[in-house]
Amino acid sequence: MNTIDTKLWTSENVAADLERAVHEHRLPPGTKLGEDELAEAYGISRTIVRAALQALSHRRLVEHKRNRGAFIAQPSVREAREVFEARSLLEPRTARSAATRMTEQDLDILKQNIADEHVALDAGENGRALLLSGQFHLEVARIADQATIEDMISELISRSSLVIALYWRRRAALCETQAHHALLDAFAEGNGDAAEDLMKSHLLDLVASLDLRSVSQPATSLREALGR
Repeated sequence: MNTIDTKLWTSENVAADLERAVHEHRLPPGTKLGEDELAEAYGISRTIVRAALQALSHRRLVEHKRNRGAFIAQPSVREAREVFEARSLLEPRTARSAATRMTEQDLDILKQNIADEHVALDAGENGRALLLSGQFHLEVARIADQATIEDMISELISRSSLVIALYWRRRAALCETQAHHALLDAFAEGNGDAAEDLMKSHLLDLVASLDLRSVSQPATSLREALGR
């Protein structure tokens, strides 16, 4: 769990911690985020909790339901398809741009990300592996040096975590490390054409790994899900 002292919890820190829990599937879609329970778990005021939840609602990770409170968002099947359609439009071109701008330092960052993902998968930490998979894609967007598109991809990847949590069909819903290795080779060669094609097929494989019918159940305890 985050080692930040409870005296230092700010709304930004709480929002980041909750977002990480979402990406790691410790807080599945549909989980109710009770203000009192969160305030007790973090040892903070409800004012800070409200600010954190509002920040997450701006990123479309949290939904506020009238007279019911805040919940982790539950993308519909239509929204799930739209998220990956948007990613399939943006990320292949971003991968092409990244291939032309890639430095040795960038390659080292991506290699370490893949290594960490392997460790997480081998340890059965699928939630952490999913988080690292998303970070790989975010690093590619950063390397492409297109700030506006990077922001869009960041939000789409956050939404993708919710989609995968809801419609997970098999382990391949995690970004398969073979696909990342192939992308890494294309980046190392500066091959924009290959990087674009590989990213496109990679995203298609991710969509194929989802069952857009089944829905997972939310966590029963916020304190347990947050490891507090």
